[in-house]
Formats: sequence, structure tokens, C-alpha cells
Amino acid sequence: MTEFATSVAPADVVRRQYLASAAGDLEALRATLAPDVEWTEMAGFPLAGTYRTPHGVTTHVMERLGADWDDWTAHDDIYVVDGENVVVLARYSAVNKATGKAIGVRVAHHFVVRGGLIVRFEQFVDTALVRDAMTG
Repeated sequence: MTEFATSVAPADVVRRQYLASAAGDLEALRATLAPDVEWTEMAGFPLAGTYRTPHGVTTHVMERLGADWDDWTAHDDIYVVDGENVVVLARYSAVNKATGKAIGVRVAHHFVVRGGLIVRFEQFVDTALVRDAMTG
């Protein structure tokens, strides 16, 4: 294993989460999440709400995104780290399966990492752009 694969540095843990998500590796993604994780999708987003447990997050967020969108990817562009807080300026790209409309939406994600695991996540995104791609 590489040093990156076992690093507990907050930015490394968050980066592993993005890589696992992009690869569709839900087991590796769950491995980055604390057992009592709180994962919040923004109000107005199609999956709005707070999800708990690694399995709950992957079932109610990642699997549903995969069911509704082709090639859903969160591209992590810029990391801002302050202790256990990691803010990532990112972008989503995908094509809605029902409408065929593509999105390219800027987002900000706030992670809190403790003990090498993500304990909290909060999403900030222009939900109107996502919803527009979902309507015919």
C-alpha cells in the first residue's frame, strides 16, 4: 500500500473519497466514512436531507445518483484545509437519464475529518441548475 492509501491527513481522506466515488467503488468510499457520519445534501437538491452511516450514504446518495444520471462525477478542483476542516471547490458533471440533459455545475463541499474518517459532509450547489437538467 502507498502512503496516500493509509494517510489519515484530512485532505488525503477526502481525496480517497472522491477517487472511490469516481470509480464507482462504494466499498472504498464507505471506508472513508465514520460509522456515525452525517452527510447532508443541500435543501433543494434532488436528494436533499441528512444521511447517516456509511451504508446509508452510499445507498441514499451514490446509488440513487447512479440510477438517475449517467457518468455522475464530482471533480475535486481546489482544496482548502484548516485542521480537521476540508473545503473542496468542485464541479459536478453528468447526463440525466430521463431527459438526456447534461450538467456542469460548480459546487463547494465541506468535510470534517477526525481520526482518519469523514464524520461530517455538507454540500453547497446551485440546485436550480441540477433540477433544470431533470425536467423535460
